Amino acid sequence: MDAGLLVLRLAVGLAVAAHGSQKLLGWFEGPGPQGTTAFVRTLGFRPVLLWSAGVWGTEVGGGLLLAAGLLSPLGSLGVAAAMLVAAFAAHWGKGFFAQRGGYELPFLYLAAAAAAAITGPGRYSLDSLLGISLPEPVTGIAGAVLVVLGVAAAFASRPRRTAQAVAQRAA
Repeated sequence: MDAGLLVLRLAVGLAVAAHGSQKLLGWFEGPGPQGTTAFVRTLGFRPVLLWSAGVWGTEVGGGLLLAAGLLSPLGSLGVAAAMLVAAFAAHWGKGFFAQRGGYELPFLYLAAAAAAAITGPGRYSLDSLLGISLPEPVTGIAGAVLVVLGVAAAFASRPRRTAQAVAQRAA
C-alpha cells in the first residue's frame, strides 16, 4: 500500500507541479506568467494577479507538497482546488475527453488528489520521515471547507454574463 501511494503521489504531484511550472516560469514550453495572467483574464477572474497567483501556488506548491508527502493533506487539497477551478472554468463546456479540450485530465488529477488526501501520504513520505502529523479529521475537514470557499470565491469574482452578452459572444 505504501509503495502504491508513493507512486500515486509522485506521478500526480510532479505532473501538476510541471503544469504549474509552465504557467509560473514558462518551463516546458508553457505560457509563463504573462500568458497565464492573460488566460485568467479571458476566464473572467478578477483581480487577475490574485487568481493567477492562486493557480501558481496550488499547482506548483500543492503539486510539490503532494509529491513529497509533506504537510498532508494540504498538498492534495491545493491540487483539488486547482483542478476544480480548471475543470469548470476552462474545460467543462468542451465535454469530458481531453482530445477535445475537455475536463478529463483535471478530473483524474482531482480524483487522485482526493484519494491521497483520504488515504494519507503513507510510510514513504516526508511526513512519515519527519514525524509530521496534522490533526485529523480537523485538518481534512477544514481544508475541504477552504477548498469549497476558495472555489466559490473564484467563481464569484467573475462578472455575471447577461443574456445579451452571451448572445453577442455567440454571434
